[in-house]
Amino acid sequence: MSAALTLAKPEHLDRLTTLCASFHAEEGITQTDEARRDALAPLLDGSPYGVAYLIGPPRAAIGYIVICFGWSVEFGGLDAIIDELYIRPGVRGRGIATEALIALPRALSEGGLRAVHLEVDRENAAAIKLYRRAGFAPRENYMFMSRKL
Repeated sequence: MSAALTLAKPEHLDRLTTLCASFHAEEGITQTDEARRDALAPLLDGSPYGVAYLIGPPRAAIGYIVICFGWSVEFGGLDAIIDELYIRPGVRGRGIATEALIALPRALSEGGLRAVHLEVDRENAAAIKLYRRAGFAPRENYMFMSRKL
């Protein structure tokens, strides 16, 4: 099984929406398919705010990753947040997510990216272990906070 990354394009919208719905169901995220499509479509149309990658063969993707771009004075320029990462349950535990998380920052740094951030449930030991294997570390005295608008 390969963690090959394919930049998602408009023709991948249905496939990506299906994967996203599976992830949201697992995580208890309530959202309509229409809202998912509306959120994903700009990323596939070349929005400067982010990108989505299919993981595995594009015709039979086994997962996806969504990256949203920002700017950080502290990190010296362009940064990104991994907004969503999903691997189908049947192929988990094979190193696919680790491989994708290692390959992605390498590729993005060539485009000038200075840092990649992510959010993880403090109780999700498996995810924390995965992210640490891929080189991510918690920032002492910092926590991710949100305000929905």
